Amino acid sequence: MRTRKISVMTMAAVALSLALTACSNGGADTASSAAGTSSTAAASSSSAAAAGTPQSDTAESKASGTPTQSDVKCTDQLNYAGDPRSNAEINSIGEDTGTCPPVQKSPSDVKCTDQLDYAGDPRPNAEINSIGEDTGTCPPVQKSPSDVKCTDQLNYAGDPRPNAEINSIGEDTGTCPPVEPK
Repeated sequence: MRTRKISVMTMAAVALSLALTACSNGGADTASSAAGTSSTAAASSSSAAAAGTPQSDTAESKASGTPTQSDVKCTDQLNYAGDPRSNAEINSIGEDTGTCPPVQKSPSDVKCTDQLDYAGDPRPNAEINSIGEDTGTCPPVQKSPSDVKCTDQLNYAGDPRPNAEINSIGEDTGTCPPVEPK
């Protein structure tokens, strides 16, 4: 009985040291993912050994929102590569809530045209998305000048001029003319 306790404790210590090694790499993509995979396997096997039952899921098959394994950090259970949050933030969310948070995409990975409805914007999608990439924020939606007619902005009912004349004045001057009485 004593030797079994020691071996479970040894496996837990090995898993913990691998987890700490993965965290000390500062989240480098290749090094931490390789270390995270091996530490996840070790942590899974130590958890299975501690429970005395075989482990059926792996870290890759875990869905977000899955309860955290005791003493195993969320960053060792799920692949958070590309998540803009720090490992410490992700792990503290897991500790506070008891579930690992879902993986978030970096805002730069999501195009502006996928975030906002730019229907009717006269600019091409490539231009809109490049503005978003360059500035870090999506530009406001612009309406084409033909969509913003003076007769659509003001009530010209009773004005003796035709709508085309009123709208061309607005396009030429940049402001809508005042309503003329009959």
